[in-house]
Amino acid sequence: MAAESSMDVVSKVDRQEVDNALNQASKEVRQRFDFKNTDASIAWSGESIEIEAISEERAKAVLDVFQSKLVKRGVSLKALDAGEPRASGKLFKITATATEGISQENAKKVSKLIRDEGPKGVKAQIQGDELRVSSKSRDDLQVVQALIKAQDYDFAVQFTNYR
Repeated sequence: MAAESSMDVVSKVDRQEVDNALNQASKEVRQRFDFKNTDASIAWSGESIEIEAISEERAKAVLDVFQSKLVKRGVSLKALDAGEPRASGKLFKITATATEGISQENAKKVSKLIRDEGPKGVKAQIQGDELRVSSKSRDDLQVVQALIKAQDYDFAVQFTNYR
């Protein structure tokens, strides 16, 4: 009989794709007519993304442009955690972060789903910020993938190390 097959359920963001989306959004904000004279900008601030504009609506509009660029680049919006606009002097600021890793609580939810509704003989182990799913049958792993995709979790899910 063949060895056990396994895969990892992870929540990762391609930093380069986020950077590309941020650069595209920044360029669009500089060029668009409706952002003229609003001091609108978007840039990295350490590990987070800082959005600034002269009004709350313009700051939300910059965030909307950034989110549309993320979608076009294939980055899930569930991985982006954007705060509410806050006043900072004359400007309104929004801080957004790209969240990575599955929390223990969320990993337990996914693990329970696999135990309750997944095929028999499929095992799920929590390993740090990811979940290792193993089974004797690759078909069972594909069933588990479909099961996890069908659930609407509030975090991004990818499947890696499919062996």
